[in-house]
Formats: sequence, structure tokens, C-alpha cells
Amino acid sequence: MRGKAPSLAVERELWAEGHDVVVGLDEVGKGAWAGPLTIGAAVLPPDRRVNGVRDSKALTEPERERLYGKVAGWCRAWAVGHASPAECDALGMSDAQRLAARRALDALGVVPTAVLLDGRWDFVGAGTTRLIVRGDATCLSISAASVLAKVTRDRLMRGLADDHPGFDFAANKGYPCPRHKVALRGQGPTAVHRRSWAFVDDLPWSTDARLRALARLEGRDPGQASLFG
Repeated sequence: MRGKAPSLAVERELWAEGHDVVVGLDEVGKGAWAGPLTIGAAVLPPDRRVNGVRDSKALTEPERERLYGKVAGWCRAWAVGHASPAECDALGMSDAQRLAARRALDALGVVPTAVLLDGRWDFVGAGTTRLIVRGDATCLSISAASVLAKVTRDRLMRGLADDHPGFDFAANKGYPCPRHKVALRGQGPTAVHRRSWAFVDDLPWSTDARLRALARLEGRDPGQASLFG
């Protein structure tokens, strides 16, 4: 376990201002080639702590798995929202993040009075958001949400591994890696891949890739390749 422990400093400030339901949000899967974009939402109690909570990226997979049940039981409320690979393709990543965040917040069962987000971009946009640079490492609600989102998505990707042999989803969770690249070259993208991404452009077994390549050779806009038979 690495890094300084995140704190409740921001949450305490907001509680003191009268915000009863302070929600931390964090996303996972944005850079993956396969699987959903996932956002976790966590509402923490003011009077209890769980030791060892960190940004999920600072924890090993066994550490995250051990913490998951503790964090879930500790939260006043928590939820996870997904945007599917097809939705990521159709909407683009910005709107897919908004969709997954809305699904997570809608599933909480409580109405947020303040939302804490890691980074500099407000993908919630409800007028109650506070952006915190490095919030996943410094803000306990966001760190808790990151653990819930990461473990949930990792379990989902491990469950897909048997249905898609050769892609090693149990190990890479749909992210780029040499074995994933080799499988794509040999088998082409699966139903759980994000087919609009650049990594499929030159795959020999991808119908979409062949259509885009044909469009480029004929001087047409590759983005309009699907309009031509």
C-alpha cells in the first residue's frame, strides 16, 4: 500500500456548510480498448473510517479486492454506473462519461447536495460540483469511489475472459498491452471492443477497418465509409 492517506477535509468543509449528501465520483476504463467506461459514486459517513483506502491506482489488485467489501459496507450510499462499448462509440467519450455519471448518481438512492470530482473537467454539470486536482489521491470520498469502480469493472472484465479467449481480459482488463494487440491482429475486435477507436483502423479482420481503408484509397472521407457498399 502506497501514498499518503486521503482525508475528509473537503467533505468536512461541505458538511459544515450544510451539505448533507456529499458524493465522491471517480471513473475507470476511459483508456481501455474493450469493456465499459465505469464511474463509481460514494457517500461517506462523517464518524467512521476504513483504514487503507487509497486511489485505486495506488493499490494492488489483491489490496483492492480486500478493501471492496469494507468500503461498500462503510458507505452511507454507493453505486456504479456504466457506459457500454457501443455507447462509447456512439456518443464519444465525453458524453459517455456524462451518461455513466448520471447512471451512478441515479442509482445512489439519495439526492446529492455536493459532488466531488477528480481533475479539471466537470462531467456532471449539476451546479453542485467541486473539482479537485489529484482528488483521487487526496479526497477520501473520491478514493472510495475509485476502489468501488475499479473492482466492479475488473470483475466484469474477468467474467468476459472465458467468452473471448486469447485476449487475456482477466489480466489486462481490456487495456492496451502486447498480448491484447496480438489477439486483435489475429482475431479482430469482439463485441466488447470500442470499434470507433483508432486501434482498429489497420486490423486485417475488421470489416469497419476494411471499409475505412477502402474509402481512403478511393479518396472518400473514411468517416463516411459505412454509407458505401
